[in-house]
Amino acid sequence: MRLTSIAASLTAVTVGIIAVPSLAAQDAKPTIPHYAGPREDVSVPRPGMTPARGRVALVVTDPQNDFLSPNGVAWGVVGQSVQENKTVENIERLLKAAKTSGVPVFVSPHYYYQHDHRWKFGGALEVLMHDIGMFDRKGALTQDAFVGSGADWLERYKPYIDDGKTVVTSPHKVFGPESNDLVLQLRKAGISQVILAGMSANLCTESHMRELLEQGFEVVVAVDATAAAKLPGFDGYEAAFVNFRLMASDVWSTAQTVKILSALR
Repeated sequence: MRLTSIAASLTAVTVGIIAVPSLAAQDAKPTIPHYAGPREDVSVPRPGMTPARGRVALVVTDPQNDFLSPNGVAWGVVGQSVQENKTVENIERLLKAAKTSGVPVFVSPHYYYQHDHRWKFGGALEVLMHDIGMFDRKGALTQDAFVGSGADWLERYKPYIDDGKTVVTSPHKVFGPESNDLVLQLRKAGISQVILAGMSANLCTESHMRELLEQGFEVVVAVDATAAAKLPGFDGYEAAFVNFRLMASDVWSTAQTVKILSALR
């Protein structure tokens, strides 16, 4: 075989089972949204999603004080990322755009009741959340001491969430929606496309993305409407960002998402 033929046959590289164009063969380097601005993309497919009215919904995970308020118990580890991403503001922009455009909103909250603290084992951050009383409520059938607590919504989100139209699912108990009724609620509403945002990027948000994909939904992540813990040597947001890009149908900025939702009107 001639060397030119060999060179021609190497115009693609194989990643797993996906043949993708060689980076060296590309003239232009596409970018992807990131909280710090456009970021050089990778040479793997980016299927995208075309939202359709009646089929698309906004899903927000854990828009709660313990993650997003400076008074929340997790602020010491997530606060830097929340501020860098402007997560609080961007979630509100998405909620406002969805409501204005008539796109249904689903909130998947994280609550722990007293009986949950009797669990016999848990993963690393599960144990931490129990230890610090994160998302604690007095019980499933009472709102005693709930308002303004770490488990409550940020005050600025309440007009959107407490409007009588937003679907607030039963609480998820670890990270993903396998333990709550989010998938049921989405299917009963005829939803097959999800724009995903919320907290925390590499925990609940990523876990929701993975399960929704497994359940057959198209999923796009609004990547600057989430954030994660930052610890020495461990950046949860960057860990999640890689998986958002490699698994979801696409990643959009909040600005891009707002523009797309506005066009549905």
